[in-house]
Amino acid sequence: MTAYDQLFRHGFRHVDPERAHHLGAAAIRAIGLAHPGVRTDPALRTRALGRELPTPFGIAAGFDKDATMIAGLGALGFGHVEVGTITARPQPGNDRPRLFRLVDDRALINRMGFNNQGAAVAAERIAVAREARSRPVIGVNIGKSRVVDADDTAAVERDYLHSARLLAPVADYLAVNVSSPNTPGLRGLQETRVLEPLLAAIRAEAGDVPVLVKIAPDLDDEQVEGIAALAERLALAGVIATNTTIRRDGLVSDADAVARAGAGGLSGPPVAARSLAVLRLLRATLPEAIDVISVGGVETAAQVRERLDAGAALVQGYTGFIYRGPGWAREINAGLLAT
Repeated sequence: MTAYDQLFRHGFRHVDPERAHHLGAAAIRAIGLAHPGVRTDPALRTRALGRELPTPFGIAAGFDKDATMIAGLGALGFGHVEVGTITARPQPGNDRPRLFRLVDDRALINRMGFNNQGAAVAAERIAVAREARSRPVIGVNIGKSRVVDADDTAAVERDYLHSARLLAPVADYLAVNVSSPNTPGLRGLQETRVLEPLLAAIRAEAGDVPVLVKIAPDLDDEQVEGIAALAERLALAGVIATNTTIRRDGLVSDADAVARAGAGGLSGPPVAARSLAVLRLLRATLPEAIDVISVGGVETAAQVRERLDAGAALVQGYTGFIYRGPGWAREINAGLLAT
């Protein structure tokens, strides 16, 4: 048992999850100031989205919502940091409590609701982070502002385009989030007739910056194939698979604890099988030139290697950080070198 395991099992797990995240974020920012730069073995270098990355393993959106931890996460060994989800307008997100641990499943349930300080603030922070000589690749995940009616397609497009206009110039890639379960109406944007004009407009606004779309694990195979066809038609740079799930089957946690957590997206090992299946389906459907970033339930180097072997260009994690601690990315990188 590592020191972090002992700390988590005997103390940290009893701290409110969102408060624990904020405490951890402060420490990560301090690490970024003290030890700037990404230090990984050159053998891990990989190429994706037209860029060279120091390792194929990165941190998924949701961890660094306001682009305050980029340097620190790079120093911890993540080759890319996908910040956000960022919305055009600042918003507080859903009422607390809104983040819950399911320790027996090594999982999380969240209904954060895109709490962030808005695109303008994030753009300034990312511009500063880009100036570092050795930094992780910076992806920027954008979503719909809650106040915008999801049924008003023109307003939704204007909302996303405002974010893209501010953030594409400072992003290494732009991820369009239409798959979080925590913003009313958002997942309906995955319908092809709605999604195609939205992605086409964002891609035009982004210029040469790679644009990807992030999809839910709860789509059926036909819907996944439809989005793959759309990504090919629009010449998107890639697809991110997958977001959190609204399903609760297969959990070993106490049913009352799951019920108390309530609605929200489930992440961690329970979503791993479907995430891997969606990756394989996308890779069988998409042309080689379109990258797939795989995220969902990976916690070990062997699982990251499995995703890479299944055709992922990059792999992301999030929930594993909560259960493995700040040394997690370095453990993954060391394990990848050994496989």
